[in-house]
Amino acid sequence: MLLPRSDLFVQITDPIFGNLLLSALCAALPLVLLFVLLGVFRMKAHKAALASLLLSIVLAIVGWQMPVGQALSAAAAGAFYGLFPILWILVNALWIYKLTVATPWFEVLGRTIRSITNDLRILSILIAFCFGALLESLAGFGAPVAISAAMLMAAGMKPLKSALVSLLANTAPVAFGAMAAPIIALNGVTGLPIHDLAQMAGRQTPFIAVLVPLILVFMVDGKRGLKQTWPVALVAGLVFGLAQFVTSNYLAVELTDVVAAVVTVAAVLTMLRFWQPREIIGVTDAASHDSAVASAGPTGRRTASVSASSVTSTAPVTGSTAVMEKTTRPPARQVWKAIAPYLIIMGIFSIAQIPAVKAWLGAVGSVTFAWPGLDVVTAAGDPVAAQSFKLDHIKATGTLLMLSGIVTMIMYRMSIRRGLAIYWQTLVQLRWTIVTVTSVLSLSFVMNLSGQTNSLGVALATTGVFFAVLSPVIGWLGVALTGSDTSSNSLFGQLQVAAATQTGLSPVLMAAANSSAGVLGKMLSVQNLAVAAAAVGMAGEEGTLFRKLIGWSLGLLVLITALIVLQSTPILGWMVP
Repeated sequence: MLLPRSDLFVQITDPIFGNLLLSALCAALPLVLLFVLLGVFRMKAHKAALASLLLSIVLAIVGWQMPVGQALSAAAAGAFYGLFPILWILVNALWIYKLTVATPWFEVLGRTIRSITNDLRILSILIAFCFGALLESLAGFGAPVAISAAMLMAAGMKPLKSALVSLLANTAPVAFGAMAAPIIALNGVTGLPIHDLAQMAGRQTPFIAVLVPLILVFMVDGKRGLKQTWPVALVAGLVFGLAQFVTSNYLAVELTDVVAAVVTVAAVLTMLRFWQPREIIGVTDAASHDSAVASAGPTGRRTASVSASSVTSTAPVTGSTAVMEKTTRPPARQVWKAIAPYLIIMGIFSIAQIPAVKAWLGAVGSVTFAWPGLDVVTAAGDPVAAQSFKLDHIKATGTLLMLSGIVTMIMYRMSIRRGLAIYWQTLVQLRWTIVTVTSVLSLSFVMNLSGQTNSLGVALATTGVFFAVLSPVIGWLGVALTGSDTSSNSLFGQLQVAAATQTGLSPVLMAAANSSAGVLGKMLSVQNLAVAAAAVGMAGEEGTLFRKLIGWSLGLLVLITALIVLQSTPILGWMVP
């Protein structure tokens, strides 16, 4: 007869006086504290995250009866995951950006971007929505937000506006980001066919993609921006959404965002050859970040710049208003030099996704190990997956970004000493971001391993068919907490399937809902707020970003929840594979 291990910790679903509802309310306290400290008391993100982590550890030990050593080990495991792969990605992505800033080519990049169009509203679509989606498809984990925000600043957009636009634009591609990692993770934890999950997500996220460009132009220039640029915004959203649907349903799920981003860029650039907004809302100089208006002719084609007296008084971005002329595109050789770092990134990541190369990198650079000090099983006796780590140190996104940075240094003929100095400056700039990210991931791991997350989820699953309304909220909370749709799917995917089975709902629908609705929580996740704030030089202002984005996040969550509820009924049930 086998005796139970003395160090084994068995999760308890209802540890607080044997009451599931009370246990769930207590489990939610760390999340509530985190959002209240950020949104109401405007506390620095790293302090709010540390306070929430401390509360979750206390609850794990006192409420969920987790041994002290295992609770601390769970926090350490989360911190490690925060460092690798998430911060490993962020540090190297920001380092590449700072390498470009240290060269004359960064200003050339700004002039190149503005030569496509001077209109910041259209640039927000091209850079944050399209190029950001391409980066999300290859990298993810904050890199698209950091790089697109930096590029918008190079084009002359204000730092706060750049961060907000980049964060909101990053919602559209996330469900299929990092070569469909969220869908692959969902398949891994649920056992549902990956093709069915991809099809279902591809019949949900396009509805959000259609709206995002319209919101972006409104965010940049208010009602005037929406009135003047809705045609190109609508085209971008429709093309992106349609490409997501077709690729995820009929082609390869891994290529969903790559195809959607490339096709949308082509569609927008083609449209700009035949159509221009009535006014061009842009900047006179990237350094000044001022806004300007240039008139266009009655046909919509741009004409010569007008006198200062004809400039409208309602400036789209804070700052002075001035007249501008179209920026002259730099010579082709300079353009290639300016965009080379981003081409290098896409090239290296594309090569790494070639099946033979990907298999080789996995074989020579993958280590799986059990985190020391943890021995946790669920109430059913199954080991909790978060105790095991797979360290892909060579093919990791951060490692590929570092390789991209090294190639960039070689191309720019930058010395090793200077490159290392810039790397150190990057670490110093991100010091509080590092504390924030590691603290939040520690919080996530403590809640998951102690059983707090399970208590919260099981309580939500007892609501019967009303679970169709709560299911998207679970995904939203998961991403808002972890900052990753992949992590949220790993955290709640199986819970969604179990609850769907109990309530008679479609497991495929509820599992996909976790991913599709989860993307709307990413703009509010502390990690991504910290990434955006650091990228635009606003470290410590994460609370400001949170307050300005929460309305958009909740509004879009309501819309996709309505879609999912309808898909759970005969009205739109035909959309479920």
